[in-house]
Amino acid sequence: GVTLVGHTNLPALVAADASALYARNLLDFMKLLFDKDGTFSINLEDDIVAACLVCRDGQIVRKNG
Repeated sequence: GVTLVGHTNLPALVAADASALYARNLLDFMKLLFDKDGTFSINLEDDIVAACLVCRDGQIVRKNG
């Protein structure tokens, strides 16, 4: 005989996992935008921040498309 062990309603767990993953990714991204003192600071040396920056000081710095 075979015994299957696991969750009976797997689809119900997917949304919670996806939401938690999205929240964690958003938090990690927000941490890149603040310095150690908690002051908002755009670090252009960070590749992720630089890639996400579209405009600065009223000028477009990155055109997508």
